[in-house]
Amino acid sequence: MRKVLRAAAIGAVSAGLTLAPSVAQATPGGPGVTGKTLAHWTTSRWDYSLREITIPPGQGTGWHYHDGYLYAYVKQGTLSHFNATCASDGVYEKGDYLKEPPGAEHVHIGQNRGAVNVVLEVLYVLPHGAPFAEDAPDPGCEPK
Repeated sequence: MRKVLRAAAIGAVSAGLTLAPSVAQATPGGPGVTGKTLAHWTTSRWDYSLREITIPPGQGTGWHYHDGYLYAYVKQGTLSHFNATCASDGVYEKGDYLKEPPGAEHVHIGQNRGAVNVVLEVLYVLPHGAPFAEDAPDPGCEPK
């Protein structure tokens, strides 16, 4: 098990790490937003999942938050990231990394405002049994 954990961690770091949901688990995820699990391991307290998330042009993850930390690497495209006040809290291009903190006070949405798919590699570090994302209501503002 230790070798699997080490190999997955090394793979995540060398690949750049990774972000987001299966068919986006948020309110509501856009059509075609997908997630593929590349590796998964569990300790007594934590689930570690390495996933590849694809967001087509013009789509987004939907409003959501996470119960643990996410570490993401932008493999392709440009991700526009917004917080619950609809203020931009980052624009991440190919080769960039981002970290999403846990908790309902960190509601956010990721959008693809470009012309090519956004592809993210995301490492989820979640309490054992937690979902990849928790849906959050639309705050009623248009992300700027």
